[in-house]
Amino acid sequence: MKREDLDDLVNQLAATPNRLRQLIDETSEGLRYRPADGRFSILENVCHLRDIEIEGYTNRIKRILEEDAPELLDIDGGRLAIEREYNNQELIPALNTFVEAREENVARLRNVEIREFEKTGNLQGVGQVTLERLLEMMLEHDEGHLTELQMLQRTFT
Repeated sequence: MKREDLDDLVNQLAATPNRLRQLIDETSEGLRYRPADGRFSILENVCHLRDIEIEGYTNRIKRILEEDAPELLDIDGGRLAIEREYNNQELIPALNTFVEAREENVARLRNVEIREFEKTGNLQGVGQVTLERLLEMMLEHDEGHLTELQMLQRTFT
């Protein structure tokens, strides 16, 4: 992959916090509303993004860059939502923690040499992934949650 493409990928990841902020109305009555189909509430989405960013992606990026083919554990986001009672948490601290973690990841990624994007790890349930593929997966994960938040916001507008 060319440097410009990698930079574009990192820039898209860097844009997620602002896109997320635009979708969230912190005064919304629907902040804790959980759809009947079991999808996350707005608040649960934000808490999930925070925890997956820190415990999933931050850890995976670090380990891929610092270790040879590390074993990377999968994270059960649904289990975390229940165990950590996401719907009882506060939105702004969760959002701010996600933004801070994402900004740190993006800063680290901006300093990665192009050859390092080919380093690999073994992601549980997926198999071998390059750092580049991991970043693509991050972006896909972001897009899924941003789409879900758009649908939830439409419920209350």
